[in-house]
Amino acid sequence: MASYEALFEDEDDIFGGTPESKYWDIHKQLSADLVRFEFDEIIAKMAAMEQMLMEHYNEDDLDKLVDRYIASNPQIIDNRKKSLYMEYAGRLIYKLAD
Repeated sequence: MASYEALFEDEDDIFGGTPESKYWDIHKQLSADLVRFEFDEIIAKMAAMEQMLMEHYNEDDLDKLVDRYIASNPQIIDNRKKSLYMEYAGRLIYKLAD
């Protein structure tokens, strides 16, 4: 997973908007079938990561741990979200080019 943290220093100038806004701008250009496919890919990845973690934690404890981590590390989570928006925006651009 790539980290695009260096690009966020002035997030309002990055490609004409924030990573989140650019993702949704690109997302609007895709067909409904492609949108569903890409969303399913994200959900599959989340399901795999969650299942891997549930091999070490029960589901209730896992939810609490994740919520606690988010509350304790807001800047880390915010930067990671921006990196993921950039990663997935890149994937969408690649799909638009096909």
